Amino acid sequence: MSDADPSWALHETFLAVMHGGSLSAAARSLGVAQPTVRRRIEALEDALGAVLFTRSQNGLLPTAASAAMLPHAETMAATARALARSVSGPTDAERGTVRLSTSHVVGLEVLPPMLRSLRQAKPRIQVELALSNTNADLLRRDADVAVRMAAPTQAALVARRVGDVPLGLFASESYVATEGTPMTLSDLTEHALVGADRNRAFLEGQAAGGLPTRPSQYTLRTDHDEVHLAAIRAGVGIGVCQVPLALRAPKLVRVLPEVAFSLSVWVVMHEDLRGVRRVRAVFDHLVVELGRYLSIQP
Repeated sequence: MSDADPSWALHETFLAVMHGGSLSAAARSLGVAQPTVRRRIEALEDALGAVLFTRSQNGLLPTAASAAMLPHAETMAATARALARSVSGPTDAERGTVRLSTSHVVGLEVLPPMLRSLRQAKPRIQVELALSNTNADLLRRDADVAVRMAAPTQAALVARRVGDVPLGLFASESYVATEGTPMTLSDLTEHALVGADRNRAFLEGQAAGGLPTRPSQYTLRTDHDEVHLAAIRAGVGIGVCQVPLALRAPKLVRVLPEVAFSLSVWVVMHEDLRGVRRVRAVFDHLVVELGRYLSIQP
């Protein structure tokens, strides 16, 4: 490595190439010209004394050095974003930016009305909503607040268990009208089913609930929760859905009510952010609003 440490711009470009898979994709994400991306990667390789990418017919292939470097560069990126958020507003004021992380289906289906009421109550708070079915690392400051469907395991986190969200088997009204309603678990073998693909936790939950587990028994398998819900609503088949979501328009029909699951709902933040009023305001608001969501009954 050279005496001068590589600038953040070089590491940022490295991340863009890793995530985009090509110089052109990185250039678009960064808003710079492709030759600029190439020069930055070459400069970073010179500074590190390592080859980071090799060319192939399918684009750029990361080397072992890139794989080793990636988690550290992502930590740098998370820190840079956290630094920007930290100066977006005073710690003792309810204004500035708060980054909120949650799963795709919660972000798409559950949180929007809550974010609307947050804007009405705290109009000077801006929210960055990051959707991923992989939990954000709050210790690394990937996010300030997270909504999770499992108890956090890391230390140094403030976590509030809001309650349990009930789940059951549902189908669309159109599906029931054309295909009928199963009366027993064994009847499900005669119906179209929507289920998980490779999500082990979901597959184990299906098995524990007595649901069919062989892939051939499912008309559609997907690990994307939002696609799963959309397929049930469209009448593709019967599948597991959160009860409060099933009660929304278009309302779904519950089948085999004896098949019931639940997931615990948690709101989490880093303990160091408890004194930051904008973060605490978002945390507290979500605890209240999610509690109302979980209280919705058929």
